[in-house]
Amino acid sequence: MIDVFFQYDFLRQALFSGIMIGLAAPLLGVFLVVKRMSLVADALSHITLTGIAFHFLLASFFITLVDIDPLYMGMAFALVGALLINQLRKVYSHFKEVAIPIIMSAGIGLGVVFISIADGFNTDLFAYLFGSVAAVGRTDFYTILVVTLVVALLLVFFYKEWFFLSFDEEQAKVSGLPGKWLDVVFMILVALVISAAMRIVGILLVSALMTLPVAAAMQWAKSFKQMFFYSALFGEIAVLAGIIFGFYLDLAPGGVIVVVAVAILLSSLGMKKIGKQASQYPHLPQ
Repeated sequence: MIDVFFQYDFLRQALFSGIMIGLAAPLLGVFLVVKRMSLVADALSHITLTGIAFHFLLASFFITLVDIDPLYMGMAFALVGALLINQLRKVYSHFKEVAIPIIMSAGIGLGVVFISIADGFNTDLFAYLFGSVAAVGRTDFYTILVVTLVVALLLVFFYKEWFFLSFDEEQAKVSGLPGKWLDVVFMILVALVISAAMRIVGILLVSALMTLPVAAAMQWAKSFKQMFFYSALFGEIAVLAGIIFGFYLDLAPGGVIVVVAVAILLSSLGMKKIGKQASQYPHLPQ
């Protein structure tokens, strides 16, 4: 069933890209969920869509831009959005969560304006919204590879610092950690992963890949490090199942990935509840 993915370059690139995204997105998602910033992924995904729409708008006026991958414009907008969210969280220090809907609203508004000026959706933009196996090119593959390597290296180097900041931000800053700088680096990583993942999952669904595997992992993990393991495991299962079944059933892989991730979450919740009931009534026959 999976053999065909090794026979064609575009399928092989999509498969390996999905494996990398299935690892990087949930790992960053662990910190997002713990920091209660899950909606940041949604905000940045909408900003990325704005960047993609802006690229297509410019390409309609400047033919030379047609050959440039819209991914780069989407990444640029996502990076700016990440920095703006981080700055707004400082401005509204007592209401930090308000920074997220501000950026999300701005992203949606600008995106709609750019799409309207460009005379609506086209096939390429639709593929960015919901993901497409055929849309993953060699450039996208190498971009995702670089982003995944950067995420992995920085997670190893700054794991303890981000762990401390996630659970007790004030105490971490008092102890001398460069909290502002570490927050900026983390937000940049989130922006890069969201931009890179949109080819596989789609802009509108990428936030689910950063949160649903983590939500399922919370039902199984007994430590913070185990959350990373289970999040990555569930993320990989969802991505691989989504890409494979999406290809054979001719469905958008992003939608299938999210459906599988939701199924894993519901199964985890159900099994957790059954296990809890069994421990409460051990005398009942199994």
